[in-house]
Amino acid sequence: MKVTKNSSCMVKPAERTWSGRLSLSELDQTGMTTHVPIVYFYTQPSVNWNNVIQKLKTSLTTTLVNFYPLAGRLVSISGGRLELICNGAGVQFTEANTDVRLADLDNFSDHPIIDQLIPSFDYRRTPIEEMPLLLLQVTRFVCGGWSLGFFISHIAVDGQSSLHFITEWTKVCRGEPLGPPPYLDRKVLRAGAPAMMTTRFNNNVEQHYAQFSPPPTLIGQSNNENERRKETAITMLKLTDTLVTKLRNKANENRKNKADRGFTRYEAVTAHIWQTACKIRNHEPEQKTSVGLCIDLRHRMNPPLPENYFGNAIVDVITKGTSGELVSETLGYVCSKIRDTIEKVDDQFVNSVIDFLKNQEDISKFQDLQLVNDCEGAFYGNPNLGVISWLTLSMYGFDFGWGKEIFTGPGTIDAEDGDFLILPSRREEDGSLIVASCLQVKHMEDFKRVFFQSIEED
Repeated sequence: MKVTKNSSCMVKPAERTWSGRLSLSELDQTGMTTHVPIVYFYTQPSVNWNNVIQKLKTSLTTTLVNFYPLAGRLVSISGGRLELICNGAGVQFTEANTDVRLADLDNFSDHPIIDQLIPSFDYRRTPIEEMPLLLLQVTRFVCGGWSLGFFISHIAVDGQSSLHFITEWTKVCRGEPLGPPPYLDRKVLRAGAPAMMTTRFNNNVEQHYAQFSPPPTLIGQSNNENERRKETAITMLKLTDTLVTKLRNKANENRKNKADRGFTRYEAVTAHIWQTACKIRNHEPEQKTSVGLCIDLRHRMNPPLPENYFGNAIVDVITKGTSGELVSETLGYVCSKIRDTIEKVDDQFVNSVIDFLKNQEDISKFQDLQLVNDCEGAFYGNPNLGVISWLTLSMYGFDFGWGKEIFTGPGTIDAEDGDFLILPSRREEDGSLIVASCLQVKHMEDFKRVFFQSIEED
C-alpha cells in the first residue's frame, strides 16, 4: 500500500498576467497561515489517462489567467506581515500512482493512505518565498479511478474563494467559458492602508478580542505544552437528519419567545460538541474553556463585499464559559452563548478588528503557525476547541468532464486536539451532517459514546 510520485512541475498562467505586489488584509495573515488540504475521488475516466492529465494541465493554465494571484508567492515584510508577489511562478502539479483500489478505501476518510494523496511540504525547511500557494496532486489508482489532492494557502484565500477557483477550473476543463472574474482588490478590507479609527475596545482586549488573547489552560498548568504533546485520533461522526432534528428541538425547547427564529443546526451542533467535550474531558467545574468560531463576513459588512471577492473574508471570534456551567445548563443556553458571539460580527466589529491588528507593531503572535518566525502559535486543544463549518460551502458536484466526484473530504494534515469541522454529507438532500473530530486518543471513545447517547436522552 504505497503512493509513488512520478513527476512534478509548475503550471503557469497561459497568458502574461499583471505582476507586482498585492497587499494582503490583516484578516488574510492572522489566524491559520498554513495550507488547507482537501481531496476529491473519481471513478475511471472514459478517455486515455494521458489525455486526462493533459486536459487538467491545459485547463489549469487557462483558469490561472483570471486567478493569477494563486500562481504567485508570499514575501515577508516588517512586523511579521506578508505580501503576495504576483509573479506567475506557478502552481505545483504532481502526478502519482498507487497500488490501492478505490474499493479498498471503504469510507475513504479514515484510511491511512489519505494524507499521501495530498501534496505537502515542510514549512520549516522551505523558504516562504519558495512556497507555492497552491499544490495539486493527481493520483491514479490501480483500478483506473483517480484522486485530486488540493492543498491551498489559507493566507491567499478562504474556503469560499477556493471553491470559486475549483468551480471555474472544472468549467474550463469541460470546455465551457470562464465565468465572471474574481474580485482581486483587497483594499475593500483596507489591505495596505493605515488604521482608520481609534479602536474603542483597546482598553479591554481580553473581553472584546478574545481571539487575540492566550486561550485558557488547564487548572494547575501554566501553559499547554503537556496537552499539545499528547497523542490524538481523528474520526468522522455522521449525524443523520433525524439526529440533527432532535438536537435542534432540544436546543429550542425552552425558548421563551417562540416567535424568535430558532437556533440553527450549526449553533445546535457546535453547542453539543462543546458540551460533550467538557463532559468527557473531566474538567473541574470552575475550569475555564473557550470555543473558536470562524464567521464569514461577506454579507455582514455595510455595504456587503463585492461579488466573488477573492481572499479571506472571515473573522475568528471566541465564546467563553466554565466547564461546570456548560455541563449543567441546557443545550439552548449554550446555543445562546454561541449566537450572542456570532451576532456581534457586523461592519463596526470587523473594522475594529482590522484597526486593532493594524495598530500592532508585530502581528506574528496572532498567527496559528508563524511561517516567518518558524514557531508554533496558539493551541486550541484541551480545555478548548475550535469548530469550523463548511455547511454553507458548495463543496460537491465538481465535474472535470468525466463525471462528478464520488467522495470528497478534508485531509488530516496539521489537525490538532480540539479541531472540529462540520460538513454537509455527500447526499445533501438527506439532511445529514458529518462532524470531523480530532481529540486526544484517551478522550475519543468517550466522546463518540456521549456525543450520540446524549442526543437521545430526554
